[in-house]
Amino acid sequence: MQITKVEVNPVELKLQKPVQISGLPAVDRITAIFVRLETRQGQNAWGCTIAQADLTCEKPEDVLRICQSYADIVPSLHPTNIEYSLTELASFTPGCPSGLCAFDLALHDLLGIAADMPLYRLLGGYRNHIQTSVTVPLSTVHESVELAQAYARVGFRMLKVKGGIDPQDDVNRIKSIHRALPHHILRLDADGGYTVPHALEVARALKEDLEMIEQPTPANDLESLTQVTQNSPVPILADQSLSGPASALQLAAKRSVNGFCVKLATCGGFRCARQIDAIARAARIGIMASCVIEPALLIAAGLSFALSSPNVRYADLDGNLGLMGDPTMAGFRLEDGWLTASEVPGLGCTVDL
Repeated sequence: MQITKVEVNPVELKLQKPVQISGLPAVDRITAIFVRLETRQGQNAWGCTIAQADLTCEKPEDVLRICQSYADIVPSLHPTNIEYSLTELASFTPGCPSGLCAFDLALHDLLGIAADMPLYRLLGGYRNHIQTSVTVPLSTVHESVELAQAYARVGFRMLKVKGGIDPQDDVNRIKSIHRALPHHILRLDADGGYTVPHALEVARALKEDLEMIEQPTPANDLESLTQVTQNSPVPILADQSLSGPASALQLAAKRSVNGFCVKLATCGGFRCARQIDAIARAARIGIMASCVIEPALLIAAGLSFALSSPNVRYADLDGNLGLMGDPTMAGFRLEDGWLTASEVPGLGCTVDL
């Protein structure tokens, strides 16, 4: 098998509604970069990443330039020697996990196609479906309750509520949603917006209402994150503080959190995600397979990772739901809040570009 052609296609995708994230300007569109690999045998494999500084902390022009550089290198690499190939790409342009993610996904998709196996089975096949949360964005109490109820009507039973700007408002929103939907599982994502005292106040006020709090304090302040974890009655997960295997090892060694949120686009793809999973399993730290705002191709990849390991205990894979014009034709199913994998080889998706 030999890769004979590589295409890199940036695509701007608008959101149905702008999304506000704590500490960031509202996001109303994203730039996704799709990669297509074609082999001499006529096989086609797809990868994808996000080029969005607000979501991945990397400049779009840098991610696109690196993906185009990778496209020149990949035909000289053996497509099924994935560890060697990805090591070569990572060493050529270190420090760009978003760019590496697109080719990591494409090479793994091709491996699944070559093996004639769905990728989630090839990676471990622990399960074939998982329940996911869906996100309630920053908004008023009334709007949050209305949206939560709308999600409940279509079958979602887990809700991740965005917060981090006003701690008391976050408490009011969570309690109002809990009163409206007392049997739903609720999670709070503060996106690093709290101080330690505010994080602990929120945790104590909501200890009967929340399953977890995600990234309560700023990403680069591990001391504060550790302090919150050690004193919180609610489990604490790292999101932006987790940037790759090295940070996972540091967080695990210091027992800074109770869980890791792993996003393929920000950590660099399956290779790094599986390294993080190995560290987490050794440290007995659970994982949530998560996402940014991203096309369904990346969601399919996150799902493959989630289904591959028993240590992935939670899923938050809804980043495609608000996008318009996503060219991905996904094979996975979303029914009543449960994601079920496709049995098509590889990632089980095609892309209409």
